Amino acid sequence: MALAGPSHLLSSSSACLRRLNPLLFFAHRRPAWTPRRAAHRFCAAVASERDVFTSPEVAKSFDFTSEERIYKWWESQGFFKPNFDRGGDPFVIPMPPANVTGSLHMGHAMFVTLEDIMIRYFRMNGRPALWIPGTDHAGIATQLVVEKMLAAEGVKIADLTREEFTKRVWEWKEKYGSTITNQIKRLGASCDWTRECFTLDDQLSHAVVEAFIRLHEKGLIYQGIIIRHGYMFYYKK
Repeated sequence: MALAGPSHLLSSSSACLRRLNPLLFFAHRRPAWTPRRAAHRFCAAVASERDVFTSPEVAKSFDFTSEERIYKWWESQGFFKPNFDRGGDPFVIPMPPANVTGSLHMGHAMFVTLEDIMIRYFRMNGRPALWIPGTDHAGIATQLVVEKMLAAEGVKIADLTREEFTKRVWEWKEKYGSTITNQIKRLGASCDWTRECFTLDDQLSHAVVEAFIRLHEKGLIYQGIIIRHGYMFYYKK
């Protein structure tokens, strides 16, 4: 059907086509109100009233303190805490705990970014998403860096009692453990910090012992020499 021609033919043809398939000739109108859109507007209004995202003027250089302010606001609003009572299939990631042997490096920044993308994706899709942060004692690796620190201070490990050396190790953990936690927060990681873990926590230590007991009862712990990832381990039954 040609649409070129007199105006009365054009108007009649258009009316006919609209009756045949109105979706082709009327723009789709989005609903004026949806629960998600209302929630977004509410959060934006609250943030604007409290000057969370606003700035009096555009600075010539980026103000990193604004990130810290926004992150604290996220935490205060409980945005990182999942609500399992609302139902839905939970999505949980236990963060691979960083060793307390020092500060974070680029590898940590990479996995934090990737896991944060996954957590935020499922959270925005309505699933209760939980990201559990934590740090690892790193055992022998931490002991070595503490020994180097003591050597730099002129202290020999042989001159310390077990209790004194353990105290220095815990002091190291408190210093670098908090540093790592602050670095993860500065990366914008949306973790539930009320569930932060350390691999020497009583609950986790009990879980490790329980796991080894169950493996022993099933006969899965045995004595032998094996090679794993280039390291040699000696497992004793």
